[in-house]
Amino acid sequence: MRGLFIVAGLMLITAGVAQATSGPGCLIVTRVAANDALNMRSGPGASYRVVDVLPPGNHGIIHLDGPCVPRTVKPSSRWCKVTHYNGDRTTKGWIKRLYTRDSDCP
Repeated sequence: MRGLFIVAGLMLITAGVAQATSGPGCLIVTRVAANDALNMRSGPGASYRVVDVLPPGNHGIIHLDGPCVPRTVKPSSRWCKVTHYNGDRTTKGWIKRLYTRDSDCP
């Protein structure tokens, strides 16, 4: 019986994650060579440390957490705060908008 409760609890957790990332609001990696990756950084700039790497076509879910900044520059120069879901791993950080395009979340 205890195993049944554990399985039910895991199903609720999994459903909550999927629900939180479904619909518009995700990004996919573009303009990055197949043998390269987009660096996710701890802050909105290239001088911040790398916290994750996102290879094109194999990066899991990238959820946009708010507007890309600064809004005073052209969109390709902005940085976007994101959450990256990849299997059991979740990473929060910033990616350069130039290397992404909008996508619906799965």
